Amino acid sequence: MSPLTFLVVILLATNIILAALYIAERRASTRAVYDPETRNTLKRRVTHLKEELESELVDFDVEEWEKALEESLEEEIRNL
Repeated sequence: MSPLTFLVVILLATNIILAALYIAERRASTRAVYDPETRNTLKRRVTHLKEELESELVDFDVEEWEKALEESLEEEIRNL
């Protein structure tokens, strides 16, 4: 068996093993298990953040944002 053939066989086997490990890791369950108190705290925090974001979106003015963005871009261009 020539050294080149031996090297190709070793590399092929290594790739097959790495592919199998990659697929096994992708299929593995990576869910974190929280106790009920921690889970409830996280749920409250997510709910609070959602409500906060929704209230900010109501107050968000697209035209004002576009104007501020244009001014910022113009200033950056002038600084170049």
